[in-house]
Amino acid sequence: MPTPRTVWRLPRAGSLARLQRQDETLPDPGPGEARMRTEAIGLNFADLFACQGLYSATPRGSFIPGLECAGVIEALGPRVQASPGLAVGERVIALTRFGAYATAINIGTAYLRRAPAGWTSAQSAAWPVQGLTAWYGLVPLGNVQAGNVVLVQSAAGGVGLVALEILRALGARPLAVVGREAKRRFLLEQRELAADAVVVREPRRFGPQLDRALAALGAPGFDCVLDAVMGPTFRPAYDRLAPEGRYVLFGAAELMSHGARPNYLKLALDYLRRPRLDPLAMISANRGLLAFNLIWLWERAERLPAAFAEFQRLAPRPPHVGAVLPFDRAPEALRLLQGGGTIGKVVLEV
Repeated sequence: MPTPRTVWRLPRAGSLARLQRQDETLPDPGPGEARMRTEAIGLNFADLFACQGLYSATPRGSFIPGLECAGVIEALGPRVQASPGLAVGERVIALTRFGAYATAINIGTAYLRRAPAGWTSAQSAAWPVQGLTAWYGLVPLGNVQAGNVVLVQSAAGGVGLVALEILRALGARPLAVVGREAKRRFLLEQRELAADAVVVREPRRFGPQLDRALAALGAPGFDCVLDAVMGPTFRPAYDRLAPEGRYVLFGAAELMSHGARPNYLKLALDYLRRPRLDPLAMISANRGLLAFNLIWLWERAERLPAAFAEFQRLAPRPPHVGAVLPFDRAPEALRLLQGGGTIGKVVLEV
């Protein structure tokens, strides 16, 4: 029987103000699907970009935001065999290609994973996107090795905190870059980083800041940079890559508008001022730029089990959840994330 549910839906992308709470029905799960009662939803910057129409993968027309959630399996669709981790009553984590801002979802079983024992629903919902992003950027793409010096932008965010944990497990040396002093204090106190290993970025002085940090680390340059900010801090970090250094870019938070709608004039100016690299100069410097959008993994579901297992091995503890808001306050939660003051993950709880 169809199941009643509540969702947050946009009639079309373009403005956060279009996000509307609606009651609707969910059909029975189809072949290869399970129905999950949602308990918590992880928020991501991609949700903000999608709502504003600035995310390339945003669906056309009406859509429900959200790339990850956690909850309990309520029903299995045709041709789905119950198994450990995939049975009615199991607590699971779902990786979604939009649609997570809902009290119930139908999801292909390939995108479900049993929630780790002892984790809260909020911790489980905060786990898949940031964990996969940090692992994929640092390990398959960044090829980080023991002893490498790695710059992590937005190091007190969801991805950044997992990245620091992965770097510790790999034996690499991080330089954590944050935007606010409160976040610096958090990393010093809660993640036990050395004072020289945390920088509060000042865009106009970022190059000298990096020079001082590299000198304190006794390193000639960075072996890897993990960046979701871009903007004016891109070039100073790129120019300080060591030979064989890899710059891994997975976002451009600097382009995000802080209003409900995109600021198209600022976007146009930022686009014109975007970094430009000369491939011939890259050959001479022996540096590389790698860029990715995690949502492409949706098309490669067969790779997810190994990816989850690998990053959980490197970062086994629950993610840091900095703010939990009720499901009914989704617009407020998105504005909180948009403000840039949060540490770790912002989660909606159903």
